[in-house]
Amino acid sequence: MLAVEFGSPAKRFLKKCDKPLARRLIERIERLAIEPFPSDVKRIQGKKEKVFRVRVGSHRIQYVVLPDRNLLFITDIDARERAYD
Repeated sequence: MLAVEFGSPAKRFLKKCDKPLARRLIERIERLAIEPFPSDVKRIQGKKEKVFRVRVGSHRIQYVVLPDRNLLFITDIDARERAYD
């Protein structure tokens, strides 16, 4: 199981979103800590580092896996239409 850290944009989003959505997002992040590359994960093209995204309803969780630090770093969480800016 990987440790989980959140970037500033992800923390801000979780603080301001409604509780049921936050619960669904946290549950998905906990599953990602156990299995960081599920079948529905996609790599985001055009980024220097290997950033992945997974869908939770109409929202996207973007993350980086750092195996040398045993870490799952959540870079951003946002609605799909704003997630790739």
